[in-house]
Amino acid sequence: MSENAYKQAGVDVEAGYESVRLIKEDVKKTAIEGVLGGIGGFGGLFEIPKGYENPVLVSGTDGVGTKLRVAFLMDKHDTIGQDCVAMCVNDVACSGAKPLFFLDYLAVGKNVPEKVAQIVKGVADGCVLAGCALVGGETAEMPGFYPVDEYDLAGFSVGVVEKSKITDGDSAKAGDVLIGIASSGIHSNGYSLVRKIFGLNDDNAKETLNTYSDELGKKIGEELLTPTKIYVKPLLKLIDEIGINTVSHITGGGFIENVPRMLPDGLKAVIKKGTWDILPIFKLMQKKADIPERDMYNTFNMGIGMIVAVDADKSEAAVKCLEASGEKAYILGTLEKGEKGVEIVDTATGEVIK
Repeated sequence: MSENAYKQAGVDVEAGYESVRLIKEDVKKTAIEGVLGGIGGFGGLFEIPKGYENPVLVSGTDGVGTKLRVAFLMDKHDTIGQDCVAMCVNDVACSGAKPLFFLDYLAVGKNVPEKVAQIVKGVADGCVLAGCALVGGETAEMPGFYPVDEYDLAGFSVGVVEKSKITDGDSAKAGDVLIGIASSGIHSNGYSLVRKIFGLNDDNAKETLNTYSDELGKKIGEELLTPTKIYVKPLLKLIDEIGINTVSHITGGGFIENVPRMLPDGLKAVIKKGTWDILPIFKLMQKKADIPERDMYNTFNMGIGMIVAVDADKSEAAVKCLEASGEKAYILGTLEKGEKGVEIVDTATGEVIK
């Protein structure tokens, strides 16, 4: 067997070396205090920051999911990495932890160094937004397993929080005010339904994505590729300056599944529809596919990517703190005594969405 046997089997080692060369500058810009060494070793090294009396490590892992199909169809790969980072670091921050570092796993059908570099650029951009370091990762070329123009992307993050400052919902109580932080769009959840709504498994999918939508003010594909917002810095600033009692990252399962995760037994969240701006993309999808309203709230974030509960007398200060960080924030409702769960009440009719 020749020395090029591995390449003949579909794995180009030289392309792997070129990918590493191309991503070095993007990785370098994520370096923060605590990083030991650079990429290329067998493990990413990070020193736990000083100043913690009882540091607790908090980890989170996730992937981009079927939103990747939109990137494939649009042949645009420079933002999808931010989605991967966001889905991990936002979860980590919900415990009050500061993300320290991130690692990605990229599996490709064919290693095209320029495409890999674009994907990792998005990862690095996300790490910068989160204030964490990209300390390593893995690119696996898997010919015959993935089509040559497709890939999968996942990753994980580790953060740190003082044990006494962990946000676990124990402080939540009836009368707390719920504040929602606006999302940038669909984020990275519900794309199996999104693809069905817009026919992205059909032969004319590319044409659909390149169609300008008056409702959206942009092409459909541009809207669907809007990267997931990273809430780490504004959320940690809010925790530090104002204080919160509990928090929920609104991901897959929307309001219905995620809001109860922030609550202790004996409390329910009462959220008033009409107190925030539902983004046009959600209205368009609901109308286009005639989706029941509860299903929308059980699938999508509906324009709210993060919900926090604060003491009632801190609610206005919390909104101002978030706005000072450049976020749109809305007072959504309150916590009340009752069976753990969430009620979404239409302010126009007073009816609970069922």
